[in-house]
Amino acid sequence: MHDQERDVASALAPILARWRNDPTALVQILRETQEALDWISPQAIEFIRRALALPHAKIEGVAGFYSFFYTRPRGRYRVLFADNIVERMQGGAALLERMCRNLWVEQGKVSEDGLVSVDTTSCIGMSDQGPALLVNNLSVPNLDEARVDRLCELIRGAVPLADWPAELFAVADNVRRRDVLLDAGLRPGDALRAARARIDRVGTEASNTRSWREGLPQGVAGPAALIDELRRSGLRGRGGAGFSTALKWDACRNAPVPEGGCRIVVCNADEGEPGTFKDRVLLNSHADLVFEGMTVAALAVGARRGFLYLRGEYRYLLDKLEGVLARRRAAGLLGPAILGMAGADFDIEIHVGAGAYVCGEESALIESLEGKRGTPRNRPPFPVTHGYLGLPTVVDNVETLACSALIALNGGDWFAGIGTEASTGTKLLSVSGDVAAPGVYEFPFGVTVAEVLEAAGARDAQAVQVGGPSGTCVGEAEFGRRIAFEDVPSAGAFMVFDRRRDMFEVARNFAHFFAHESCGFCTPCRVGTSLLKNLMDKLANGHGSPYDFAEIEKMNHILQQMSHCGLGHSACNPVLDTIARFRPAYERRLSNRSFEPAFDLDRALAPARQMTGRDDAGAHLAIHGEEAK
Repeated sequence: MHDQERDVASALAPILARWRNDPTALVQILRETQEALDWISPQAIEFIRRALALPHAKIEGVAGFYSFFYTRPRGRYRVLFADNIVERMQGGAALLERMCRNLWVEQGKVSEDGLVSVDTTSCIGMSDQGPALLVNNLSVPNLDEARVDRLCELIRGAVPLADWPAELFAVADNVRRRDVLLDAGLRPGDALRAARARIDRVGTEASNTRSWREGLPQGVAGPAALIDELRRSGLRGRGGAGFSTALKWDACRNAPVPEGGCRIVVCNADEGEPGTFKDRVLLNSHADLVFEGMTVAALAVGARRGFLYLRGEYRYLLDKLEGVLARRRAAGLLGPAILGMAGADFDIEIHVGAGAYVCGEESALIESLEGKRGTPRNRPPFPVTHGYLGLPTVVDNVETLACSALIALNGGDWFAGIGTEASTGTKLLSVSGDVAAPGVYEFPFGVTVAEVLEAAGARDAQAVQVGGPSGTCVGEAEFGRRIAFEDVPSAGAFMVFDRRRDMFEVARNFAHFFAHESCGFCTPCRVGTSLLKNLMDKLANGHGSPYDFAEIEKMNHILQQMSHCGLGHSACNPVLDTIARFRPAYERRLSNRSFEPAFDLDRALAPARQMTGRDDAGAHLAIHGEEAK
């Protein structure tokens, strides 16, 4: 065995043992392999192939799908600047250029000495304290020129990340307004003890003498009482779709379980929508509440196994969350016979994503949990009957599960008394952009856009993007609209733009985001999002015409009708919304009233002019042509 092969074997053997040589943990094995070796080498892939008995092509296919995995060397320090519209407004692009100059590295490439690479990525959940970047998947917020220079010194000095000053990685919660969720003050186990009391009260002696999992007649007593409480609460999923949580849990509880299987609870913490960061705060400061909600769900549906799918950008939270889980196991709040209930066996495992926005879609997330590429599944069947490994699976958002813990403690009627009739409870909003106080705000459902703007100190706002790029753009005339499922629903993002901002450039940034994040599975989305991005770039380059508006409408119709999942369905939303509300921002980019080709030969020759040092009239085709006349 060669030295390189020995090094790979030495690094990978404990990783594979920790994940039980389980092929369904392939994404986690690849992630930890890269953390140990800096990249996923051919030797590492071969070692994994032999250990897991998987085809070589499958391992390479999975490694190639996720943007945070590298099958070629990318340097000991892999720096990724967040490139969403808010970070651009905060000056992130100029700071990226400064780092590249300081380190003598070209964006998107590796330095000649193999030390560092610098590039961009999508939103990393730090819009309230940007500009921000990831270095080897660890977050560094609050960037300015001095901090970037300091990072460059550490990188040039090859200082190990473990020895970097801790303040560089300090992430604030920035909670600006609290309500019943963020101010709950629950002690670990409070919601579970209340849930058990409800089960005991409804089931009386039968609940205590029979196995918890054996339960009682469906809909009569026992754990089904928790779902009845949830139904009275009116809780709807906080991920944006707003589906009834009680209906989801009930469907999972009633779904047959294959022999040898069990029901599953999954917490979707893949908070990838640009401008959203409220789940980051819940996981950082209210992890017990989230895990309590997952365990309440397990009691309600009869699940034995749970997963927290943590987005790769929040890798820095992993050790802290593992510590919370260990403490809960020691306290009897996870593991066998929770709180002494016979058969109430449930534990949680954390899986970390690797940079794929599409994994926020529940079936794509399940595919990733199974060690595959995060490609959305055809539905039906739905996860509640055929989810993780074909087992009945509940997938809920972080905030949804935290709310379910509150409902277990305080009751469904209490929760239903907050918010509106169709949108009960409170909503966490991630407020960023042109506001005095960016951060997380908790309001009862029904709050107006104007009230949120006032609370955050927004001045002269012209637009708010609610729910991220796939959500709704609200113009000034609509600030009286309400954040609620029956009016303006939101997964949590609330991005504010004042009158200095060009709303065309906002929409263009979102178009680039969708093109970058398309998983490529279906042709309409893979090609359509790219064509939409090209159309927006054409307008930005001054070659627009009304023809392009018609093409955008046509593209939207194709994407809506033929895309495989929600990413393609919503890709045109920000463009169409801004055309409808801010049409002058588009019209001033029109150069022709009929048609203008996208290709500009004179622009294409710009690199040649730069290399030859010529920029006179004769070096420009258009000018030369005019003089020739």
